Amino acid sequence: MTAITPLVHLVDNDPHVLKALGRLLAMEGLDTVASASPAEFLSRYDPAVPGCVVLDLVMPGGGGLALQEALHRDGIPVPLVFLSGRADVPDSVRAMKGGALDFLTKPVDADTFVDAVRRALARDEEQRARRDETDADRAALETLTPREREILPYLVSGKLNKQIAADLGVVEKTVKVHRTHVMEKLGAPSRADLVRLVDRLHIAPVPCVGRTGN
Repeated sequence: MTAITPLVHLVDNDPHVLKALGRLLAMEGLDTVASASPAEFLSRYDPAVPGCVVLDLVMPGGGGLALQEALHRDGIPVPLVFLSGRADVPDSVRAMKGGALDFLTKPVDADTFVDAVRRALARDEEQRARRDETDADRAALETLTPREREILPYLVSGKLNKQIAADLGVVEKTVKVHRTHVMEKLGAPSRADLVRLVDRLHIAPVPCVGRTGN
């Protein structure tokens, strides 16, 4: 599959700023898309395309903070780099608490800006890789039988096979067979791998109380 080229979305109502930032990033080999307003950005943004957003703090018709909130409401975790013409501490704190990767003040140093954008692109790549991994985990989970789904929280609980068998009212050999099938279907070579997978899927293990022996 051909990799999709990441896009850096530049959102600023100042055409001179858009041109300057676009030229700077082009020199770094990065593709950009310029939008003069949050509304224009939202009308063309495709969450399936990797990238990040560089946005001005203050713009007519809704600034960067409003756009950040809109993205949160829509469940779009795209990394954001804020630019501002003033060092506004409350707004910068609000932006960072909202998950912004960086908050830079204009005129921004070229190296600092490029570094922030590259970190934002790297963050997006990491987030997408984690989502892909979770999607693959969910797909593998769907291959389990109802009984295997039932036993999965027990397998990562730390309980012994005989304890699990007693809890479920089955023989120990049945637990061993299910354990083998579950680990094969989920692609988990070890219990540690299975624990990490279950944690990614937010499946709570059965509490292990008073474990003894091996």
